[in-house]
Amino acid sequence: MANKVTEAQVLAALRTVQDPDLHRDLVSLKMIKDLKIEGENISFTIQLTTPSCPLKDQLKSNAQAAVAAVPGVKKVTVELDASVRADRKIQEKITAPIKNIIAVASGKGGVGKTTLAVNLALSLAMDGAKVGLMDADIYGPNVPMMMGVQHPPRVQNSKLIPIKAYGISLMSIGFLVPSDQALVWRGPMLHNAVEQFFRDVLWEPLDYLVVDLPPGTGDVPLTLAQLVPVSGGVVITTPQDVALADARRGLAAFVTLDVPVLGIIENMSGDIFGTGGGERSAKKLQVPFLGRIPLDRRIREGGDSGQPIVVTEPESDLALSIRALSRTIAASISIMRAEEEENTAA
Repeated sequence: MANKVTEAQVLAALRTVQDPDLHRDLVSLKMIKDLKIEGENISFTIQLTTPSCPLKDQLKSNAQAAVAAVPGVKKVTVELDASVRADRKIQEKITAPIKNIIAVASGKGGVGKTTLAVNLALSLAMDGAKVGLMDADIYGPNVPMMMGVQHPPRVQNSKLIPIKAYGISLMSIGFLVPSDQALVWRGPMLHNAVEQFFRDVLWEPLDYLVVDLPPGTGDVPLTLAQLVPVSGGVVITTPQDVALADARRGLAAFVTLDVPVLGIIENMSGDIFGTGGGERSAKKLQVPFLGRIPLDRRIREGGDSGQPIVVTEPESDLALSIRALSRTIAASISIMRAEEEENTAA
């Protein structure tokens, strides 16, 4: 008669499987849920720290193989789920149910910052995360056009209800001010506008709030950092040699404001702009280089028409490149949350 498979045996096998991003085993990370042993049949769920885990299929395969090697096991069924870990500093500062805040910045305008912020937010949502997009580019609020939404948000109990488009929640000053009206606002007015986006907006529970910052290093990034702890910042740049100076300004702002730098993305790579400036900047500034997106009219056309490319052409090389970037960003956020939990436990 075969020996009965025990829970201890299964967990011991799963301790040999490491999350490829967090570099710790699945058991110590408390990622194993709903473990069931029914004779020779074993089933369990791996609860990922983000639905955008870039190597989730590999993780599932490794866990399945490890348990299948336990004596007496004939069948292993593995399900994948996800629960994004929250940035505790955010929860201590604001009441809005937001787990992580990702700021997207650039040293100057015209580098495709908003276009990438939109597509990165959509990519996270397409993987299954609950995502919001805040257009904090007060002087040039382009998110409404790029998301194909122009009507104002509804009001409920004196709170603004974010507009939903393509599965994500949106808020922009562009929904509240006529598109042909110039905003000539100084610091206090900018501060109040950004503060209202947190205080007076009825955000639903979000795994990630992507914030599209204005270009440069003005009042809005400072206000954002004062109001809420930003989980991480991404800098968008173009490939030219002058990209180094622009990227340095964006990165310097994050460092000054104590915002963790997730890395640099090189946008509009190739053709007339050349290539490599973003990567050289990242190397010189000693921050991660997240990747590059080529110059392609389809990305621009998607933004102009309110039909982002990750939605309209999800299997295109461009869309897959952007989705890979979003998964790298999500993995970086997960690593930070795991390190926080480890430091707290210690």
